[in-house]
Amino acid sequence: MNQVLIKTHQLTKRYGQVPVVNQLNLEVKGGEIFGFLGPNGAGKTTTIKMLTGLMEPSEGEAYICGYNITKESTQAKSLLAYVPDQPKLYGKLSAVEFLNLMGALYRIPKDVTRQRSKQLLDMFGLSSRADELLEGYSHGMRQKVVLAGALIHQPKVILLDEPTVGLDPASARLLKDVLQELANQGAAVFVSTHILEIAERMCHRVGILKAGQLIAQGSPEELRQNVGHGGSLEDIFLELTGSHENAELIRSLEGDSQ
Repeated sequence: MNQVLIKTHQLTKRYGQVPVVNQLNLEVKGGEIFGFLGPNGAGKTTTIKMLTGLMEPSEGEAYICGYNITKESTQAKSLLAYVPDQPKLYGKLSAVEFLNLMGALYRIPKDVTRQRSKQLLDMFGLSSRADELLEGYSHGMRQKVVLAGALIHQPKVILLDEPTVGLDPASARLLKDVLQELANQGAAVFVSTHILEIAERMCHRVGILKAGQLIAQGSPEELRQNVGHGGSLEDIFLELTGSHENAELIRSLEGDSQ
């Protein structure tokens, strides 16, 4: 049975008195792709930043492979990878130089870094341009380089914030296949997205966040059973978050204007 590799207990982040993430409890096991869904401002990015140790919680705990991300940050961070929605890259480095830098930061032997870099650049179709400066790369190519850099130390937990933004369909499909393979190898993959079609195709389970609170979680099929109809994940999401009321309001306004 696969281990729980991501766990939160009453994880909370407040700004002043306002909770942005409120008493979040969830578990993600190895071998699982978990989709983290919610409207803009629901608290998805704040949650990921707490899971990576970039932000301290106001209350509660987060664990990566059993290590408390706040109290045992070195051990936890050595086992995770984080791909932000707007990756920052050193434009004056080539892809090879960037991967060498990432390998050095994780203290990977140089020969191992070279071998893994070649495999990753081949996998992402970047080998032919590996020695070009990153400032000349498209957004999609930069996203691939960031993902390659995140995977160089073979993490057990991969956290991705809106990873498909700006990717063309072929690159998005490649990303899906790569994440599926990582899960097959036993990693826990945590994907924040607002593109529900991607979540439905890619994720084994999803959690839906609304105003900082987890209001539903389970497989898309389990959520359909809970809601009581066989609609798409988008239909379920709109119903659970109350967004369907906005859609109905817009339709009624269109009717009034005709």
